[in-house]
Amino acid sequence: MPDPEPLGSATGCNRRRSLVFRMATPEERPALYALRHEVYARELGQYPVNPEGRLTDALDAFNIYIVAMAGERIAGFVSVTPPGHGRYSIDKYFRREELPFPADDHLFEIRLLTVPQESRRRLIALALMWAAFRYIESQGGTRLVAIGREEIVPIHFRVGLKDTGLRTQSGAVKYRLVHAEMRDVHNALWSIHRMLQRIESESEWEIGTPFWTPAPTYHGGEFFKAIGEEFDDLDRRRQIINADVLDAWYPPAPGVLAALREDLAWLARTSPPTNCEGLVRVIARARGVSPGCILPGGGSSDLIFRALRQWLTPTSRALILDPSYGEYRHVLEKVIGCSVERWPLDAGRRYRPDLEALSRRLREGGVDLAVIVNPNSPTGQHVPRVEMEAFLSEVPSATRVWVDETYVDYVGSDQSVEAFAARSPNVIVCKSMSKVYALSGMRVAYLCAGPHLLEPLAAVTPPWVVGLPGQLAAVRALQDPAYYQARWRETHTLREQLAERLRGFGWQVLSGAANLLLCQLPAEGPDAATLIARCQEQGLWLRSTAGISSCLGDRFIRVAVKDAETNQRMVGILSRVLAGERS
Repeated sequence: MPDPEPLGSATGCNRRRSLVFRMATPEERPALYALRHEVYARELGQYPVNPEGRLTDALDAFNIYIVAMAGERIAGFVSVTPPGHGRYSIDKYFRREELPFPADDHLFEIRLLTVPQESRRRLIALALMWAAFRYIESQGGTRLVAIGREEIVPIHFRVGLKDTGLRTQSGAVKYRLVHAEMRDVHNALWSIHRMLQRIESESEWEIGTPFWTPAPTYHGGEFFKAIGEEFDDLDRRRQIINADVLDAWYPPAPGVLAALREDLAWLARTSPPTNCEGLVRVIARARGVSPGCILPGGGSSDLIFRALRQWLTPTSRALILDPSYGEYRHVLEKVIGCSVERWPLDAGRRYRPDLEALSRRLREGGVDLAVIVNPNSPTGQHVPRVEMEAFLSEVPSATRVWVDETYVDYVGSDQSVEAFAARSPNVIVCKSMSKVYALSGMRVAYLCAGPHLLEPLAAVTPPWVVGLPGQLAAVRALQDPAYYQARWRETHTLREQLAERLRGFGWQVLSGAANLLLCQLPAEGPDAATLIARCQEQGLWLRSTAGISSCLGDRFIRVAVKDAETNQRMVGILSRVLAGERS
């Protein structure tokens, strides 16, 4: 199918935002019934022409209609029949026992996809189908069914519906029965994503649910499916290697564990300091900044979602490195919906950013927020503090720069740009205490920036944003720097030992500064998805980079560094899997 015409008029006048998609009002029902008569009786001959000039049926008592409005004119509509009323329009043509799917409380029917002749643009029909899908999804539907006219059934297939093989005819019109589970529609998105983006940009969307499915970003952590997400058998964790997440391989500092054990019952039942006052002061002392330059959060994800949504709108423009931590792309593109420029990192430079070129780009203007993860994930590459501060000094003050330093302590606490950010007009440092302090389960993080940047965020920060066990654990962790520095030094040794073993498989392994390795698999072996699936069968969970970057292919994986014994187990599993692939 060629690219469809724009949503707007063929004259090209006022094409952008020329259509509004919304729920039909009761007052518009007579006009919809008249359009049904015009198309299905007069034009298609499905029904006899009637003197009232209207077509309606018993399902209209509970059907909903979604309309495409061009000013005051109806440019198209679609109807949805919800479950719970005991009947669908398909019942007129097919017996329930013929259906190759259950007609249960999660089945919705899409019907009457209609675009009058004067508005016929294929993109309008696709937009109405998408609107119906998003409405059904928002209502908890898991399956949809439709009777598609032969001439428009390719539109149904384009959004993921499948042919059941059942046919019927009504008057002069021939129909196919098509159906899909919601996951089928999601799987079809790759082929129509560009069209949907055009629909989003050229129309107003007022159907009461977001244009895009508000899906969470994909992280590692899939290993919990093997352990049990309801925590019924936590002992199974001993058989699972969770190398798909970058949790620390070592336990928290002894002082952290002692504090938690001392009175866990009291910690669990007691409300923490409302605004994390003590934690903020301890962080500020450890980092050499004023407490007013620290804003706590329940993990870095809390801060990313909270801050970026406060600062940016769909009209904003952001810049991110590619590859880099996928949550930023998700929040910027899918949650906020702003324009995102992906700054590609060159494999020939070992994925280290060209700060001179990036500085020139930011000085050109037009970027509201730039995100830099340093050290980066999944590459592990680090830009030294002196170079980073020189770069940040040249960024125009109108552009905020968000520096994610989740892994910087592996390089050394003296490599952080927190002190620079505290006196900067536009630099914000995001620091998670999850990875380097072995507190991933506690969800503790903070922002370090000038008070003028943090005060608006403090206004939307809920009380008790970090629980009492988390606050206590973070304070005790910061009070034992010697323990963690020793563990960080050990991590470098473990990383290089593991890298050497993985290179023995013929892999290209990029080492760096953090507790991770980026591995490119050889062309003659399994791709990343195949290797990961085979390893999961033996209890090893690895991370594909497919959901992280658009510039890495299907043969890249990220491997978390573990303790020596676990690393040896990983190598053993990989050896068996790769041997099985060769045999």
